[in-house]
Amino acid sequence: MGILRNGLMPHPVQVGVGRIIRNRILEELEDSTDVVISHFHGDHTPLYDANPYQLSVDQVRQIPSNYKIWANKCDELNEKLKKREEGLILGLNKNIYEAKGQADAFLSFLKPVPHGEKGTRHGNVTMTKISDCKNVFLHASDIQFLDEDTIDDILECKPDIVLASGPPIYLEEYMKGRTEKAWNNALKLAKGVKTLILDHHLLRCGEGLDWLTKLSASSGNEVICAADFMKFERHMLEAWRAKLYEDMLVSAEWHQLYAENKANADEYLNIARERYEWFRY
Repeated sequence: MGILRNGLMPHPVQVGVGRIIRNRILEELEDSTDVVISHFHGDHTPLYDANPYQLSVDQVRQIPSNYKIWANKCDELNEKLKKREEGLILGLNKNIYEAKGQADAFLSFLKPVPHGEKGTRHGNVTMTKISDCKNVFLHASDIQFLDEDTIDDILECKPDIVLASGPPIYLEEYMKGRTEKAWNNALKLAKGVKTLILDHHLLRCGEGLDWLTKLSASSGNEVICAADFMKFERHMLEAWRAKLYEDMLVSAEWHQLYAENKANADEYLNIARERYEWFRY
């Protein structure tokens, strides 16, 4: 969840949905055997210093479970990410197992790949391959489709289903000179897998839906978002943030009160349930 989008804080509806999803994550942890941290950016890992909209280490620590945590260790030079890694280890009192090179019959990890383009300060991400001996599922978090070698690594695994973070097309200045590369890489991957699930960065703006439609038509294969795969209504809450504010007014002090546990999102969730046919939370 982006804290600011076009100068707007998350609408209380998005805040409420975020809380519901975090609670579901915590419920799933109770029966989990393995947890993979793809990378230590704030929207991909529990945080020791979480803001009110993020999953905290304290929340995770309260879940009784014997799961293993897999990740590739952070570069010592990236102090911010290293502190997050250490905060997770100390806060949960768990070791982190090195993902690189790990493989068994069901779970394996590819070598670290760039978070977007090579050589940036954003570091690397861990891609996860899961097989049930019939189908191969591959999770490629935050690759952004800006490095062709990463696409080749994925295709070498011969996956049936790929879940990947699409390019951040909402960052118009950043994507200048990069959009064609991202499209070509996405098309290359879409042609090589039966089902490509694109989400995260791509769907922070409405134009991301056009990418899904065009990629599916151009590749001849299924290109969908995560909601489509789950047979769930699309909830483009980040892209529709301005519209939510138009439909449901929010007081100037609401977010401060929420941070102080003096306000909650339930009222807004109830309004959304009554107002929007597509709303399913």
